[in-house]
Amino acid sequence: MHLKELSLVNFKNYETADLSFIKGVNCISGHNGVGKTNLLDAIYYLALTKSYFNPIDNQIVRHDEKMMMVKGIFDVEGKEEKITCAIRSGHKKVVKRNSKDYEKIAEHIGLIPLVIITPFDSYLILEGSDVRRKFMDGIISQENSNYLQTLILYNRALQQRNLLLKHFSREHHFDKDALEIWDEKLIEYGELIFKFRQDFINNFIPVFQAFYNKISDVEENVTLDYRSTLMEGNFRQQLIDNRNEDLLKQYSGRGIHKDDLVFSIDGFQLKKFASQGQQKTFLLALKLAQFKQMQDTMEKTPILLLDDIYDKLDEYRMKQLMRLVSDEGFEQIFITDTHADRVAAFFTELGIEVKSFEIKEGGAIEG
Repeated sequence: MHLKELSLVNFKNYETADLSFIKGVNCISGHNGVGKTNLLDAIYYLALTKSYFNPIDNQIVRHDEKMMMVKGIFDVEGKEEKITCAIRSGHKKVVKRNSKDYEKIAEHIGLIPLVIITPFDSYLILEGSDVRRKFMDGIISQENSNYLQTLILYNRALQQRNLLLKHFSREHHFDKDALEIWDEKLIEYGELIFKFRQDFINNFIPVFQAFYNKISDVEENVTLDYRSTLMEGNFRQQLIDNRNEDLLKQYSGRGIHKDDLVFSIDGFQLKKFASQGQQKTFLLALKLAQFKQMQDTMEKTPILLLDDIYDKLDEYRMKQLMRLVSDEGFEQIFITDTHADRVAAFFTELGIEVKSFEIKEGGAIEG
């Protein structure tokens, strides 16, 4: 599958833009700050209906404008799909497939599988457990619509349970039966999500380890350790045993919303003990494993977005990445770089078709 055409209106720094792409490698060059990454983010938005870099929709609308639209025409397994995402001040976000509104935006997730690799990915190592859960959720949700729906239901139940805990504190009144209604919902959805995540990690780890060994120039033992409170015993009993603490804190302290992934190398936590080179290799292996996992599970090849990675990697890792990407049977890559010819020349040497675009100051695009 691949993106054929992209149109933007008031998306970030772009007033308007209309581009057509090839199935192979699309190289986007320009000085820092001209909007290269924004172009990739627009493609990400079409696939996932949200920005990779900014979770607040209103903040991706061009300054002083009241609406934004991103439109893409994709070839999905030989069928043309036109996707439109629009935001207008004071209105709900609209996502359309072939001019027809989705009843639920979540129904769109998985139609356009996509993987992005960016320097921003370092947050997976440096930030809290919520970003690593989102990493897992993002992959599984694109692969499995049932997982996404179950996750939505779990989060709604969690929100209602937390609101009830706050209500008990405010009113100085406790209703055990009312709380147990939401306990049952958390158990029902949480145990399903826990099983999905366990199965995902078990399949993902060997793929990830293989990619790490291919990228790295030394042999190291790397792994992902899935941690969940549901591993500590019966979930229902945990909710009962933790009830007094939940009432005190007005927050549900047990459940899959506390899950985490622990990254390690040779038995030591990556965040604390790994070098910058090891961390970069680890992140690249994570994303390439994501690409391979989605490709195999969904039987569709994801679009691959590579943002400004040439300047963030040494020459060895960069060439290893490019060769691996080429070997994995990609269909379409978008890659940004400050040098117009650097990446294009490498793919041309591999015999892969390249189309180049250059972004000028003010968002003007040549190519």
